[in-house]
Amino acid sequence: MSTASPAAEGDDARTGVPDAAPGRRFEPDLRSMTRINLRPIASPMPLGFFTIALASVMTGCLQLGVLDETARHAVALTVLPAFVLQLLVSVLAFGARDVIAATLMAVFAGSWLPYALIMLGDAPDGLKVLGVFNLALLCFGALMTAVTGPKRALWLVLAVSLPRWAATGLGGVTGAEWLTRTSGALGLVVALVAMYTAFALMLEDMRGEQVLPLGRSGPAHLAVEGDLAVQLRNLERQAGVRRTL
Repeated sequence: MSTASPAAEGDDARTGVPDAAPGRRFEPDLRSMTRINLRPIASPMPLGFFTIALASVMTGCLQLGVLDETARHAVALTVLPAFVLQLLVSVLAFGARDVIAATLMAVFAGSWLPYALIMLGDAPDGLKVLGVFNLALLCFGALMTAVTGPKRALWLVLAVSLPRWAATGLGGVTGAEWLTRTSGALGLVVALVAMYTAFALMLEDMRGEQVLPLGRSGPAHLAVEGDLAVQLRNLERQAGVRRTL
């Protein structure tokens, strides 16, 4: 009488793991041979917020009448580089695995490009088209505020941008001058908030600790205050590591 094998027939004799079913490819456990290399980068967020501030000042001054209508082309040319800079910030933020910041900066980048092109081209009904575009941005911003709560800096910039997008959109669609002036004033408020956020983030990155309050909470707070183990938690489920998005 033969002696029973420790591993049942059809099992891997070394691991006791059942062999792959007929017709299916067996995939070994590669976790012990897998290495994930992380590449630290400097935070691109101060550049993104400074860009928002500068572009908002230029467009706000035009809407308030500080700059004459004849300066529209010049303002458009000063705003156009904001598209390139914020697109760069978005790409770097995606590389840093911060999908919220990357998405926000990409959409801001996409908002400056059509503004600059329409102002440069004097397109028919351009202001009305921009009005509808800003109302669409308003919907996007309202959704983003629901997920940016732990990142108070991002949330605050969005919170002051929402009424500006609303005023710009309604002013463009209706042609109401007072709405355009209101949008210009709100643009300067957006610039102040973005400038403070950029400066606070830059100080924090330079000194390695929070200097000015940014109001982080939850995962955003742990991302700065937590140790390396917290940062690597669930890394295998991050985009770029898992097989599918």
